[in-house]
Amino acid sequence: MCSYSSVRPLKLSISPCPNDTFMFDAMINGRIDTEGLAFDVEYHDIEELNGGVMASLPDVSKISCAVLPIIADNYRLLSSGAALGRGNGPLLVRRKGEQGSINRIAVPGEHTTANALIGRLFPDIKERVPMLFSRIAEAVERGEFDAGVLIHEGRFVYERRNLELVADLGVEWERQTSLPLPLGAIVMRRELSQELYERVDRVLHRSIEYAFAHPAQSRDYIKAHAQELEDSVIDKHIALFVNDYSLNLGDEGRRAIQQLVGLKEF
Repeated sequence: MCSYSSVRPLKLSISPCPNDTFMFDAMINGRIDTEGLAFDVEYHDIEELNGGVMASLPDVSKISCAVLPIIADNYRLLSSGAALGRGNGPLLVRRKGEQGSINRIAVPGEHTTANALIGRLFPDIKERVPMLFSRIAEAVERGEFDAGVLIHEGRFVYERRNLELVADLGVEWERQTSLPLPLGAIVMRRELSQELYERVDRVLHRSIEYAFAHPAQSRDYIKAHAQELEDSVIDKHIALFVNDYSLNLGDEGRRAIQQLVGLKEF
């Protein structure tokens, strides 16, 4: 195990989406006791985050749960910080009034949980094209794809466009498994010490507790990074993706991840 000096900030990579910035605000912006930890923070799209951990770049990072089998030798899962729950699934949408089969769709990255769910739930859709999540709704509306998978804030505002729902992937997952849907989680490099792992997990848990207790404190920080700036959209986003599983995965949360990725330990 590598020792850790509090002089060196931990390299932390998260998404700019409201659920992550809400959870991490207090620890990044000094609102809580970080137990001597400091963080060098980068913000990336989820597929860029997945690529970062596959290249073993950050010390701590948000990831798609679906990428766990690829990175399990180098990273371990934190108990805190997960985006996991019920009724929180990515949405498969198409242009309003479109008929016929869906053959070519846009997905928010090859290694995302959204893409893994499409492969599992809709195996007949053969062509899945990865692209930046924030561009998918517009591309589908223009007719570049038969359909697209929306995540993050996009799932709350698609009805403002000429789009309609085909399927809620979370609903389909729950129907098949009776488990909450594990979308994302936080991982940490295995070579770092057990003591540091426990400290980071403890500080993140404290940061999320603070966010729940003081929800207005993080709003400026959230808006500085969010795609959608309306308070109502931000509130819906946080309510859907930050919950008791974010504080601690627990046995059910871990079973859900096992069901998704097929790993016994992570």
